[in-house]
Amino acid sequence: MGEPNTIRKEALPNGLTVITEAMPHVRSAAVGIWVKSGSRIEPAPVTGISHFIEHMVFKGTERRSAEDIAREIDTLGGQMDAFTAKEMVCFNAKVMDEHLPRAFEVLSDLALAPVFREPDVEKERNVILEEISMEEDNPDYLVHEIFSQNFWLDHAIGRPILGTRESLAGIGREQLFEFFRRWYTPNQMLITAAGRLEHERVVGLVAEKFSRLTPHRDGRQDPVPQPHARISLRTKRELEQVHLCAGVPMHPLPHPQRFAVSVMNSILGGGMSSRLFQNVREKEGLAYAIFSDISAYRDTGCLSVYAGTAPETARQTLRLILVELTRFKREPVPLEDLRRAQEHLKGNLMLSLESTGAHMTKLAREEIYFGRSFTPDEILAAVDAVTPDDVQAVAREFFRPDLLGATLLGPLDSLEITRDDLAC
Repeated sequence: MGEPNTIRKEALPNGLTVITEAMPHVRSAAVGIWVKSGSRIEPAPVTGISHFIEHMVFKGTERRSAEDIAREIDTLGGQMDAFTAKEMVCFNAKVMDEHLPRAFEVLSDLALAPVFREPDVEKERNVILEEISMEEDNPDYLVHEIFSQNFWLDHAIGRPILGTRESLAGIGREQLFEFFRRWYTPNQMLITAAGRLEHERVVGLVAEKFSRLTPHRDGRQDPVPQPHARISLRTKRELEQVHLCAGVPMHPLPHPQRFAVSVMNSILGGGMSSRLFQNVREKEGLAYAIFSDISAYRDTGCLSVYAGTAPETARQTLRLILVELTRFKREPVPLEDLRRAQEHLKGNLMLSLESTGAHMTKLAREEIYFGRSFTPDEILAAVDAVTPDDVQAVAREFFRPDLLGATLLGPLDSLEITRDDLAC
């Protein structure tokens, strides 16, 4: 990106948006079909249905069996993938540029003509149940899920993307078809492609497959998630460590201060030179894994800290995390720390954009959240523009005891955490 006229955007008459980025110096192309739904639009009784559909489309279409789908992409020497997130679902492929039309034909078949055969529904339900069991055996995953469900209480954004055993039991073929028809519509979809390609040709491929679709609007309201600063203690004695997740609300993804949030996160727990890594792991030896992360959505967000530590040091580890949060409020970030974080973020951005898949994803995310594309130079300049005052302002707004939630998972025994323990 960065060259003029390399990104082009076009909307079909039925509302489907197509965005391409020409990268003539490469020999590959990546294309993605995006559904602007994700798990946050799911009613509670069918939690996990978006992810269920993502699995099921690969089980066969009106024209292809599951084996046909896998074999066709392998024959092209390409890669196909899919994922479900809180606010989107994506089906994508990366192939040599000459194979882009054929790869898009396969992707289109998945998004337009799945059959959801009853035997496959039952088999895939069992596969997802095993996926849930596998993730629940991972304490890092589990503590984040418990934290999220408590922090975003009674909102779909806090419920697990995979669903639950109870919700999956109630999802059958008819529910899958009903949800598919509601959300796989042109006004809820986006197609992006990047690499060695011609915009007009991509638009032609899209129009050939998708122009007959009609938009669907039902006026459904999606409430803004409200954070809850809850403390949750879950005993799991078979674990060796206490796994800790603490977090506060944060600006939504499109907010003007998103770059200050990213810089602050990098300084706090975004790498080996971060304050948490250095002060909790390196200096005190209390944890092997400790980091902070941002979960940002279109209308809200959360900054969380994770650590795994021994039961007898859990309270001390939590206290050191709170010390670092308080430090952001009381002291402006030193310029040396600020510059290091800025260079870290800029380096990660530029390295990530060395693949056509990353460009394809960037086009989609920027369209979904901003309605426009940003050049790398714009983003680099915005990162460089962050000041110590910007970081401190974000910290003072959100690093408050009344906003801080925490979840502890493991052999807790008599360990108790109260609201007084979360003072920062």
